[in-house]
Amino acid sequence: MKAQPGEFAGQVVRWQQAHGRSGLPWQGSRDPYRVWLSEIMLQQTQVSVVLAYYARFLERFPDVGSLAAAGQDEVMSLWSGLGYYSRARNMHYCAQEVVSTHGGRFPGTAAELATLPGIGRSTAAAIASFCFGERVAILDGNVKRVLTRVLGFDADLA
Repeated sequence: MKAQPGEFAGQVVRWQQAHGRSGLPWQGSRDPYRVWLSEIMLQQTQVSVVLAYYARFLERFPDVGSLAAAGQDEVMSLWSGLGYYSRARNMHYCAQEVVSTHGGRFPGTAAELATLPGIGRSTAAAIASFCFGERVAILDGNVKRVLTRVLGFDADLA
């Protein structure tokens, strides 16, 4: 008998509750700035590395306005050691656009979020879903890995 989508989703949620990470500082936040910051930092970077950087960034830049107002050299200096420096540059550009174009408030839909610098479909979906309640699929590397294993795909789901 084939599992129904709701049943499959329930199994995944139960597995995460039993075996997944919990207590991370961005989990459960509905603040788009905090979710966005964590999503950008977590791209290609281990959680254990991100934790200290996330705390330092929030201490220095507690909101999108303070990040937008900072000089790029300061942002890059604080990012130093996290790697993939284009993420930091795009993050800074994105903060500036959120402030200048959107009045300091992140747009509320995945489609609008995906137009911002450095925000791709997965990050846009995460922010829209976690912060604004939009029902949109978050297809990050972890989700793709689960789907390829469960469904038996050999091909890349990119």
